[in-house]
Amino acid sequence: MSSPKRTAFPSAVQAVLLFVALFLCELVVGAALKDANGWLGLNGMQLGVLSTVLGNGCVFAVVMHYQQLTYRQLFHQSPISAQATLVLVVPPVLLLVPALMVTVMAALNLLTYVAPLSPWEESLFSRMADGSIAATLAVCVVAPLLEEMLFRGIVLRGFLKRYARWHAIVGSAVLFGAAHLNIYQFLVGLVLGTVLGWLYERTRSLIPCVALHAAYNTGTMFVGDWPTDASRADTAWTVLLVVVAAVVGSLALRRMLVTPKAGRRRL
Repeated sequence: MSSPKRTAFPSAVQAVLLFVALFLCELVVGAALKDANGWLGLNGMQLGVLSTVLGNGCVFAVVMHYQQLTYRQLFHQSPISAQATLVLVVPPVLLLVPALMVTVMAALNLLTYVAPLSPWEESLFSRMADGSIAATLAVCVVAPLLEEMLFRGIVLRGFLKRYARWHAIVGSAVLFGAAHLNIYQFLVGLVLGTVLGWLYERTRSLIPCVALHAAYNTGTMFVGDWPTDASRADTAWTVLLVVVAAVVGSLALRRMLVTPKAGRRRL
């Protein structure tokens, strides 16, 4: 008889196949919506958002039926109440966002120096940050919600049952980055996915994960690049505030989520 650890869904191979199925589903839904767009009257970004939502909805419905999961179980598996998680965990999590943005921005600047963006990639990122309602909804709401449901709620949940803790976290982060299909977002996904994976493993809740993901995406969309015209004094104060916020948030999360000796969850 196979052990539950070996049969937990998904395995690494099953996770890759799940992403392939998701992409195919989005393509089919997108093609159908494009044919029907004469009476829908949507622009390209709006069609993209709608096809993503419907495509993910189809895949989630099948996977959750297969796993006999409810959305309540998917979002919050912790014995601690959702309200307590929202009030106690989310605020220190949000304190990490500025430091994550600065770290990832520095890494991306180095990467784009070594491997400049192609015209197609420049066009893609410009559309994602064009400030339209559809783009804002897609980047700040739809992507954080759906990606956390898939990568942490389904994939990492299964990985943690099959693999060692950090193998599961890093493996899900690699898949999270690779699913974006370009090296720049792969880097972002790897860094952010590792932090989100640790956070999910500690809390067994998507609430802080969605909050961190949404705050990060919103910050990168509306704050943009580090201001080049700022004075040295302003830059120094900004860096100091970022570091202080990160330290306070990290210490608070460590105190709540990690015991000093056993290294296990408190919440």
